[in-house]
Amino acid sequence: MKRIPEPELMDDPEQARAYALADFSEPHQAFIDHFARCFPRHRPRRVLDLGCGPADVTIRFARAYPDCEITGVDGAEAMLAFAREAVAATGVAGRVRLCHAYLPATLTGVETVDTVISNSLLHHLVDPAVLWQTLTQLSAARTAVFVMDLMRPPSEQTARELVQQYSGKEPEILRRDFYHSLCAAYRPDEIEAQLRATDLARRLQIEVVSDRHLIVWGELAC
Repeated sequence: MKRIPEPELMDDPEQARAYALADFSEPHQAFIDHFARCFPRHRPRRVLDLGCGPADVTIRFARAYPDCEITGVDGAEAMLAFAREAVAATGVAGRVRLCHAYLPATLTGVETVDTVISNSLLHHLVDPAVLWQTLTQLSAARTAVFVMDLMRPPSEQTARELVQQYSGKEPEILRRDFYHSLCAAYRPDEIEAQLRATDLARRLQIEVVSDRHLIVWGELAC
């Protein structure tokens, strides 16, 4: 199936609300579990979360690693409004900072981080190089990088089946967005080409972890 891009920003209030209220506990906890598996000895201290959305993964990560401080970045103010509410309602508010920025904007206060995470940002990007170039610009010695995203299925029919399987009981707006996101996602071979183009192929590896998710992870060095 040919990739069908979708809008880069989820800035519609109703769209953001549906996403923020949806139950993503299974894939979001899987994000944390896969990070722990990939980096069993890494102790995150200064973390950057690119495309944090309503901050569910951000909060889960902060709870899993209580010694870290996290800066969550998103280009959609509608998403950040829900993120601020979610962070304020938890016990991690003192360790989480939220920032409105549209990549490749300059990110202040995060010039040196030891961990960069990103969940479901890549498939929104018209130019995926924006993400990989941002990683290289922010990396310090032994920076852990962990990106999780959707994986484009082989056909529109398979995409519809995945939507029904995992979001069949969700509101129509969420089912629609999930379908569009599956159609906009990149395949492993496309991501491999992206990494080669930015000289990251030798440092980051790609792993398929479910019928709809893949991860890209490894260590960067300045």
